[in-house]
Order: sequence, then C-alpha cells, then structure tokens
Amino acid sequence: MDTFQNRYRISSARWQHWDYRWAGAYFITICTKYRQHYFGEIENETMKLSNIGILADVFWHEIKNHAKNVELGEFVVMPNHIHGILILNGIDNDINNVETGHAQSLQHGNQSHNKLGTIPETIGQQRFQNIGANSVSSIIGSYKSAVSKHANRLKLEFQWQTRFHDHIIRDDKSFQKISEYIINNPVYWKDDKFYKPEE
Repeated sequence: MDTFQNRYRISSARWQHWDYRWAGAYFITICTKYRQHYFGEIENETMKLSNIGILADVFWHEIKNHAKNVELGEFVVMPNHIHGILILNGIDNDINNVETGHAQSLQHGNQSHNKLGTIPETIGQQRFQNIGANSVSSIIGSYKSAVSKHANRLKLEFQWQTRFHDHIIRDDKSFQKISEYIINNPVYWKDDKFYKPEE
C-alpha cells in the first residue's frame, strides 16, 4: 500500500500516465454499495426507476450545466449501477495547451525535487496531490455527492460504492460499441457482470 504524507492510502485505479482533464471520451461506471438495488428494477427488459433512480438520472443530465466544456454521451441507470459516457472538450481547462501538454507528459513526465534530488513523478502522483478543476474525478465526485445529498434530504436509504470505474475511449469504433452496450444494458441485464437478483 502506498503512502502520502506518511499516511497509508489505497492506490488509485486511474491510469497513472494520463491527465483526466484532457479532452477525451470516458466510459464511466459507478456501482451502489454492495450492489444493492437502490435504483429500481428491470421489468420486461425496461428499467423502472425508483425515487433514487430518478435522482441518479436527473443529476447525471445536470452535469453539463455545472461543469465546463462537458458533453454527455449515452447513459443508463441500472438497478445497482450507472453507465455513462462523459466527453471533455478540453477547452479552458487547467492546462495551457492540451495537445502539447499531453505529448510532453507522455514522453518526459514531470519532475519534482526533494532532499535526495530530482524524482520523476507520474501524472497520477501529481493528480493525487491536486485533483484539479473539471477533471473526471471532480465531476464524478460532484455527481455522486449531489445524488447522496438529495437522497438524504428525502430520507431515502442509499450509499454509493466508494470508487468508480473509468475507461478512456480510444476511437470511434470503441465509442460506438460502448454506446450500443449502454443502450442495450437493460435488455441483457441477466447476462451483465453486475447482475444481482433482487433480494
């Protein structure tokens, strides 16, 4: 287990050589705690949203109104998780030149100094110290927080899984395949890796 400022921390699931503020399309999956069916149920291959499921749906679509230069691709709420495509356009974010910064970072990395001399840092190590505005993590953190806050306000029992999963979509073919997967997720619910029968 890694340490930061002499405290143990769980290693990040994010790719350590990628800045999650960079322009790109990201396939996001967020599960409920213990994969509980907080969001509703699949009936006749259609998702029937619970009250919390409605919150999860509404607040996802609100992301574009609260984060800069963000577009939303396909999205679905399932009984115990959500899938969505988050598209960052990379304009006016915290990096002066996204394209140049990307190429330089991948080739050279960044350097930091301590008493022992120069130590190369991955982008991920820097990210842990400074999440940055309009990053995938900050956007998803705000989304999860909004759903939880309003569920609590309405006295609805609900908890997210601590982390979320992301996949950087590399090309148009992958984008199309993932979009179709999201659209068809309710139809193939019983074959889904997140499938858990209702208790």
